[in-house]
Amino acid sequence: MTVSTPAPRLLLRGVPSDREMDAFCVQYAPRAPGHPAVRDLLRLLSEVPDDGLEPRLEWVERWIHWMRDRIPAQGLTDADDLALSPSNSRLSLLVRVLEGEGALRASVTRLVAGVCASSRGLKLFAQVGLSAGNGFFSELTDRLARGVLPAPAEPGKLSELLLRLFPVPEDAEWLSALSPLLLARLTALVGDPPPPEPTPSSRVRGDLMDALVLLGVQVTGLGLAEDVRDRIPDMSFRASPFLRLRMAGDAVLARDGAQESLADLLRVVEDCRGVVRTVTQHLEHFGVSVDLVYRLECIQRGLDRMEAIARVLGSPRGEPRWREALELLSDLLRLAHEDRSVRALVRRNARLLARKIIERTGNTGEHYITSTTAEFHHMVHSAAGGGLVAAVAVALKFLLTGLPLAPFFAGLFVALNYAGGFVVMQLLGFTLATKQPSMTASTLAAAVGEDAGPDEGTRRMERLAALVPRITRSQLAAILGNLGCVLPVAVALALGFQFLKGHAYLTAQQAQHVVETLHPWKSATLLHAILTGVMLWASSVAAGWFENFIVYRRLPEALAHHRVLRALFGATGARKVADALMHHAAGVGGGVTLGVLLAVMPGVGGFFGVPLDVRHVTFSFGALAFAGCALGPSAVMEPGFLAAAAGVLVVGVVNFGVSFTLALGVALRARDVPVSQGLRFLGAVFLRFLRNPLPFLIPPRDEPATGGTQAQVVPLAGPPGH
Repeated sequence: MTVSTPAPRLLLRGVPSDREMDAFCVQYAPRAPGHPAVRDLLRLLSEVPDDGLEPRLEWVERWIHWMRDRIPAQGLTDADDLALSPSNSRLSLLVRVLEGEGALRASVTRLVAGVCASSRGLKLFAQVGLSAGNGFFSELTDRLARGVLPAPAEPGKLSELLLRLFPVPEDAEWLSALSPLLLARLTALVGDPPPPEPTPSSRVRGDLMDALVLLGVQVTGLGLAEDVRDRIPDMSFRASPFLRLRMAGDAVLARDGAQESLADLLRVVEDCRGVVRTVTQHLEHFGVSVDLVYRLECIQRGLDRMEAIARVLGSPRGEPRWREALELLSDLLRLAHEDRSVRALVRRNARLLARKIIERTGNTGEHYITSTTAEFHHMVHSAAGGGLVAAVAVALKFLLTGLPLAPFFAGLFVALNYAGGFVVMQLLGFTLATKQPSMTASTLAAAVGEDAGPDEGTRRMERLAALVPRITRSQLAAILGNLGCVLPVAVALALGFQFLKGHAYLTAQQAQHVVETLHPWKSATLLHAILTGVMLWASSVAAGWFENFIVYRRLPEALAHHRVLRALFGATGARKVADALMHHAAGVGGGVTLGVLLAVMPGVGGFFGVPLDVRHVTFSFGALAFAGCALGPSAVMEPGFLAAAAGVLVVGVVNFGVSFTLALGVALRARDVPVSQGLRFLGAVFLRFLRNPLPFLIPPRDEPATGGTQAQVVPLAGPPGH
């Protein structure tokens, strides 16, 4: 039999007596009257403060702590839902108690009304998780200071209360798992204080509508910026949906959140998203700016926040509204913790920088991918030309290092030698195999990260199945061309020099040194090859940056209309100069960077006392060929020389692997593709290679040509920039 205890006899202050505690437990937990959740709840409800914001906030903290207890309040009555989580079971117990105890319900109602009346939610809804416009270093300094120095109390802001109640990021998951139905029942019990006090729901609703208006003003300003408008030339200023966004927000405020005004706002928000998508898709045409990408991300976040607030305002009262509110609050909590995290700041800015890096390299990488047999042969011939230039550069490098020059001038001339060789390759249309991996990795990441609708996984696999074999056989063609030509050209140069001069191009000591430094395990060849792979990737970054700089600053257009160039070469000649700059920008920028890095790295290492050196597969193979000619045919078959030849193969694998891995990782990061997903797709492609390796090595004979002799590929990252 259930014993009922009248509510007025319960203590509202202090610790309840044992008799009151027992009566309360029998009333609300007849099957488990000794359950700690029930006893703790009575003590909590008996100590609700009457006034003062800080005491009330401390009580709310205690209530959340009671809710977070891992011991579920289940099995207390016959009607208990045993499927509820521990938190929801305790929430259900609280609702049941407040439904039966009028005095306790009244005290909690006054507390909720007092907290809402003394707090402001505009910052929480309109600023948390959205950029304040600070620079990276300013924001980094601010976050570091907040992590070390004590923060002043701001009890009147809901943004601070949210972090006070939920101090760790994982609390967002706990918050989102609460039952909307139980929260709706709790709100109905304690959400309507007696007049003249304002209801908490009206106060929060006012903050939400103010946030909508403020967000509308901020997003409108970002969306009407010049660099955004320049990328949608077909849309007039008056037709921009960002202009209508502010007016739609004002209409929501004027009509007190009427359903029609909220529906209009959501339509305008979607139109603004369409503008953002258009600008994003055309980034490659106009060049990528970190500021622009950052601004687009701020616009997208602002639009998402406005949509979330509009869904809360437009939902019917009760469970539907709480479902939307929980989604908004959990997202706000997650973003509030990110706003204080140094790691999140670095990760976000690294993503923006990665986006700028890969957009141009991904576009350039498409030109290193072949499709047909004719294109495969063209790649081999192009790479053979690269091997010829590399052999000459190796010969000049030995000549320059033998001159009695000061270290600065020795490094300068070697850098000019390497950079000049790479520029010659670019201007003559030749190919260097080691440039390909870091370029094509961005295109591969685009294939992994591109959205594909309902059959996303299947279509991604189809794209990879078509793209990866093209990449691998294009790389194979470049390797064959480079190494297949550098060897005979180096041998011909060495033998020709020996025939003319009567002695070998290299001395015996120089040749032996080359063999020893290429030994795979008796030297630091592996570490130097890794360093060279990093430099190859860095050169691809420089190539993308330089081409992006050219496009973003619209230098080709400026040159095409330059008065001096038109006077010297005519309009057609000026246009050819502009086209040449656009066509060769990435190759020249990457080549010069790589040449300088290869030349200065040993000097930098020597300056710091670190034995740094470079191992580039094409140049190493050419150097080994010169060494073999100097040592003679018998020495070529010695174990040391054969080990050095194996070392060249190791250098090639490491060069390609390191540069490709770095480029792919940055590209996946820029496109928000999880590394695990990228590895999963690559694993599937590897299994496909094991089943049918031939398409990965040579192009199918029956594959139709895409036209021309230039390497082509179906664009995966937007239209090419040139």
